[in-house]
Amino acid sequence: MAEAVADFFWKRLAEWGVKTIFGYPGDGINGLLGALQRNDLPFEFIQVRHEEMAAFMATAYAKFTGEVGVCLATSGPGATHLLTGMYDAYSDHVPLLAIAGQQARNVNGAHYQQELDLTSVYKDVAAYVQQAASPASVRHIVDRAMRIAKAERKVAAIILPNDLQDVPYEAPVRKHGNTFSGTGWTAPKVVPFEADLRRAADVLNAGEKVAILVGAGALHATDEVIAVANRLQAGVAKALLGKAALPDDLPFVTGTIGLLGSEPSSDMMAECDTLLMIGSGFPWAEFLPEEGQARGVQIDLAPEMLSLRYPMEVPLQGESAETLRALLPLLKQKAEGGSWRKGIEKGVASWWKEAEDRAMAKANPVNPQRVTWELSPRMPDRVIITSDSGSCANWYARDLKMRRGQMCSLSGGLASMGAAVPYAIAAKVAHPDRPVIALVGDGAMQMNNMAELITVSKYMHRWPNKTWICCVFNNEDLNQVTWEQRVMEGNPKFEASQTIPNVPYHKFAELIGLRGIYVDDPERMGAAWDEALASPVPVVLEVKTDPEVPPLPPFFTFEQVKNYMSMLGKGDPKERHLLVDTARQVLSSVLPGSKS
Repeated sequence: MAEAVADFFWKRLAEWGVKTIFGYPGDGINGLLGALQRNDLPFEFIQVRHEEMAAFMATAYAKFTGEVGVCLATSGPGATHLLTGMYDAYSDHVPLLAIAGQQARNVNGAHYQQELDLTSVYKDVAAYVQQAASPASVRHIVDRAMRIAKAERKVAAIILPNDLQDVPYEAPVRKHGNTFSGTGWTAPKVVPFEADLRRAADVLNAGEKVAILVGAGALHATDEVIAVANRLQAGVAKALLGKAALPDDLPFVTGTIGLLGSEPSSDMMAECDTLLMIGSGFPWAEFLPEEGQARGVQIDLAPEMLSLRYPMEVPLQGESAETLRALLPLLKQKAEGGSWRKGIEKGVASWWKEAEDRAMAKANPVNPQRVTWELSPRMPDRVIITSDSGSCANWYARDLKMRRGQMCSLSGGLASMGAAVPYAIAAKVAHPDRPVIALVGDGAMQMNNMAELITVSKYMHRWPNKTWICCVFNNEDLNQVTWEQRVMEGNPKFEASQTIPNVPYHKFAELIGLRGIYVDDPERMGAAWDEALASPVPVVLEVKTDPEVPPLPPFFTFEQVKNYMSMLGKGDPKERHLLVDTARQVLSSVLPGSKS
């Protein structure tokens, strides 16, 4: 039997080092699936419940391995379902290859069933998108898609008509009109010129109050960031995607920044005279120094991200660790024990005490901050934590103290609901020997994450380490949006849009062979985490949390206070509860040891 195009396609991807494919079947890719079945190739195919989850998993796989994530879907609706996960990869600069089927070439343009103009559909999200037209074209399409995804850390998309998948493969012949591509790509060493490094060093050496902000681009530059921070006697704040870049037991690490961030991060940015940004596209410019307040140096591998959030005096294109290593010898050692660093460390210590007081404050029934606060000291070494978007991301950002060797991520730039469970599945596929914990709101569970628990049940037998926990914050509310409506718009909770059904998530887990644990007593929270972490099978830990515990920002604007106060007079269904809980949270930050 002659080698079909689909056979060649998979063999070529194997040459590129692809090992894992997340996908869902359909007649638009039957030829690809048949070739995957009959060829002895080093692929693991992970069958998801929905194509959107396949793309989320591929994105997370890329984040947790550094390799290109690969997702596969059929034509028509399968192909369009991939889009949200593809945009997640696009927004977070993650290398992803999306493979989609298409209807036969002779009916393209005929308004045929499940025939869509997928090239146009993917055009905005993919740096490279191509529909194969002939057997010989598949070679260079695969090679170019993989090289662009790997080298540029972008999304690439390949569209394969279903009739083309089964025809005999024909290599390009040596004549005009053909091209001969090859596999392979090696990352270059990207470091700025010496003169530019010296300009950056001059700015940083002149600073007396240096603040550093790190993002996902600094995840592999931990030692280098610490060395530079100590040389400059700087404090270090972390964007959400850079949460694992530095351990939180360092006294000068101020934690996360932004609406979900810490007070010392906010204070540091408000008072610094010099800003060093490393591998971060942190979006909320209002949490950075005011324009003109600080001199700026930025290091980023992506030139399009330079000087985008703050006007930088010295924007440097370079890989974070390599650039910091080259920069360090040019930096002068600032005197240790100075007022700037001591002030930062004092603020950090005070903040962690405040976070504890907030977490341990009474609520009805369980304070959501206590869920993550109790988890933090119990997180196993080498754990991988994923979080969904929504109010649970606040507690993930603020209350978890990351240690060396641990990993974490979430949908950052896109901030999509529904990513935590597929992210956690991909983490386990990538690292089956590591414990994995997903933090998820009940809205995301109802949207799409409950179905993917079935995927956990299907594949858990493959994992040598069975510790996989989905912690559900059940508050019967689309909580982040509820609070945004209150604080940003000055509107009371709109129950028709915000209240969601109460679902027994832990019982659903038990129905499909997982362990279910339910907590509605705050004093049981720590023991429940211990029980979940010791379970011999994956766990759904459902916690009945209080939706009226406010996700307080590190500071309030006048407009936010005005909106909140005006909302209280408009008949919010939880108005009395709001007054008590907000007061309790605020008081816990100003009254030492207050837990009332």
